Amino acid sequence: MASLNVGSLGEYIREQRRNAQYSLRQLADAAGVSNPYLSQIERGLRRPSAEILQQIAKALRISAETLYVQAGILEERPEGAREVQTAILADAAINERQKRVLLEIYEAFRKENAGAEAAAEAVAAADVPVPSANGRASGGSSISGPGSERRAAAEPSA
Repeated sequence: MASLNVGSLGEYIREQRRNAQYSLRQLADAAGVSNPYLSQIERGLRRPSAEILQQIAKALRISAETLYVQAGILEERPEGAREVQTAILADAAINERQKRVLLEIYEAFRKENAGAEAAAEAVAAADVPVPSANGRASGGSSISGPGSERRAAAEPSA
């Protein structure tokens, strides 16, 4: 997972709040958080939870994923992966530690599968001769077929 940059998150939220023409108090009320707490988030003094980020995003009418990326909770990635991560972060039935562990496991599986795909593509891209049924490799190289050692041993040497 990406590292958390609380300062830039707060700056981003402040910028979005100003673009939406909300006062600090108006956004705090709309997001259901206290005015001092939102002020501390904007100044980079507090690290909001995924639930608080979701509430702020809803109040600002922006995607929660955008705030998660800004917070370093999510890395920017393809749409399908983002949906899984968003679902995990939005689940109120699990706590913050469980969410982070699930996201770490999910990321590990994605990296493992990406590594396996890259290895398979590398093998396919390498121009390795493949033996055919007649014992000859495609691409003009010759590979000895079964029994060639016996034939060579049976031939008289000069």
